[in-house]
Order: sequence, then C-alpha cells, then structure tokens
Amino acid sequence: MRRRPGEVRDAIVQVLESRPHGASVHDIEAGVAGLIGDVAPSSVRSYLRLNTPELFARMDRAQYVLSGFEAPLAAARDCASTVEFDYGRAKLVLADCNEWLDAQAAHSMHAVVTDPPYGLVEYSDAEQTKLRQGRGGVWRIPPSFDGAKRAPLPRFTVLTPRDLVALERFFFEWGRRIARVLVPGANVVVASNPLLSHIVSAGLSRCGLERRGEIVRLVMTMRGGDRPKAAHEEFTDVSVMPRSMWEPWLVFRKPVEGRVQDNLRKWGTGGFRRISAARPFGDVIESAPTRSSERKHAPHPSLKPQAFLRQVVRGVLPLGEGVVLDPFAGAASTLAAAEAVGYESVGVERDLAYFKIARQALPRLAALAVDPALPRRRPQAR
Repeated sequence: MRRRPGEVRDAIVQVLESRPHGASVHDIEAGVAGLIGDVAPSSVRSYLRLNTPELFARMDRAQYVLSGFEAPLAAARDCASTVEFDYGRAKLVLADCNEWLDAQAAHSMHAVVTDPPYGLVEYSDAEQTKLRQGRGGVWRIPPSFDGAKRAPLPRFTVLTPRDLVALERFFFEWGRRIARVLVPGANVVVASNPLLSHIVSAGLSRCGLERRGEIVRLVMTMRGGDRPKAAHEEFTDVSVMPRSMWEPWLVFRKPVEGRVQDNLRKWGTGGFRRISAARPFGDVIESAPTRSSERKHAPHPSLKPQAFLRQVVRGVLPLGEGVVLDPFAGAASTLAAAEAVGYESVGVERDLAYFKIARQALPRLAALAVDPALPRRRPQAR
C-alpha cells in the first residue's frame, strides 16, 4: 500500500497526543495500525528513531512522548506535580491511576465509586483510536434509531483467555493500591458487566477487600437479544443471548477496625447512608440510559446518568463526610455527582482527550437538575 509522505509520522504524533504520559513502542505500533491500517513495525521504529529528538523524546522504560512533554513528566516524578483541574469540592487529575495511587498517603480516601475499563482492551490505545475514527474494532457502533445516535458498546465476547487472565491480574493489582489509600470500612463500588463481573470480583477479593454484594442498576441496554448473525431469517425465534436489562455494580469494603460503630466513630465509614429514617439504602436502583442532554456535555462512550450516580455517590459515605475517589474518571460524571450532593471528590484520568472533555463536563453535569430530593451546589471553577 502506497502511503503519503509523513503519514506514519503523523499517526505516531496523533497516538502520542492521546498519551501525554508516554507509550511503549508496542502500544504506538498498535495505535498507528488502528489509525491507518497495518504498518510494518520496522517503519514505526524507524520514524521514532529518525524523528527523535525533534518530534519525539525517549523516556525511561523504553517509552516515547512528544518532544517537550519529557520535562514536565520528569518534574512530576521529582516533585509530585501533576496536571489538575479544580471545581468546587472536586479535583480532576491527569495521570495513570496506579502511578497516582502509589504516590498517595495511606488512609487518605473514604470511598470509591468508579466505572473502570472492565475489559481492559476496549480502552487500549489501538481500540480507542478505532472508536474515535468510527471504525469499531472491539466497539460495536450501533446504527441510529428513530433519528437518535446510539452510544457504542464494547463487545466483551471477543476477549481471549489471555485477556481474561490479564483482567483478573489488573484488578488484583489495582485493588491492592486502592486498599492502601482507603480508610478502614471504606466502600468500593465498581461498575461491571454480567459477562465479566466474576473476574473483576475475583481480583478484588484476592487483594483483601470484603465482598459485600452488588448494586443492580435496572436499565435496558442494546446488549444481547440478537438473532444469529447472518442467519436471522432462518432462526427468527432465537436470541443468541438474553437481552441485558440490568448492570452489576460490585460492592466491596475495606475491613473495619473492631465493630462497625467503632469504625464509624473513628473513620466515619463502615456502612451506607440511609435514604431516609424509614428507608435504608437498597441494592436495586431503577435507571434509564444516559440522556442525550448529558451526553451532549460529556461525549464519553461509557457515560452513566447523573440520576443514578448521585444516588450511589450519596450512599457510599454513611455520615455524609469524606472524600470520594474515582480512579477512572472518564468524563468526570462521578465527580459531578459528588459535587451535586455536596461531597469532596478526586478523579484520575490518564487519557488526555477524555481529560479535556471532563474539564468542560464537570461543572455542566454538576449543575443539572436531576433529582429535587438531592441538594445541588453551584460553585465557580477556580
């Protein structure tokens, strides 16, 4: 295939623009292939070598960044400086969550509410590049329905046994880091998928967190219910798998110190905040797909609705005090929910494109009128 001059170089630049903290040669090769199709690995390596240091800089651990990024990144390692955005009680950080967690003090967070990349591969550089180019890949891009553009869905059935092993290991390592920074009794609420929740749960259980059940988000999605591909007319009465009508949010807790009441007095954690004196927090929450008005503010493929998130976020701090952490912040929807109910929060996002979206979306999502029963605050960005 004949390529225009500089096409490979430009694709490498585009890949590294989305990875300000650097990418390995393998990740760069995969990202370039996602943008312009198959490219000989030797061509990518040659362009990296020939354009360093003019365009690219080689970091430690055999990673590359765009030239000019290496100085701020070295400074960040030396003095713990980071790229941050503050709004009200919320703080959004541009960083890899595991590296950021390693730098945090123990017992500094009081709860986790997060929607992680629970298949991992769907948020790899290569698959995100395909998604942004509208090429699909692991992502299923459904056709419009009644004039409405529907959100893409990751196809987790394509994961290999090797992918599943890596997934469990990832959540084990991530869970160990989370457990260290959490206070005793802290709730950890993690969105998942019916096909993968057992693997995510296994990883988190191995790191010492206590499994406390799950929250069922009742919502009709576009996943499942299809007839056999290329044989839908032959098997009109067959669905390959059930239509998904719920979403599991795994509930874990860091072990309490002593009795729950002792933990509540010392750390302010150990249970869930009741909805009212007569109503405890429940594990089934009726929901709906995220509204187009919210997606307009936060065009992220996994955006969850504020009406649902605000209920979960409010519930995870039993006394209404503490810091809610979202290590996979995406478009900052969890931070917006925490801001809306008056909680302090911290979010970490490694993807520069989503970080930019989140900075714009955070104040807009937090200001939305969703549930009049929940308090809303409207601070100014600082």
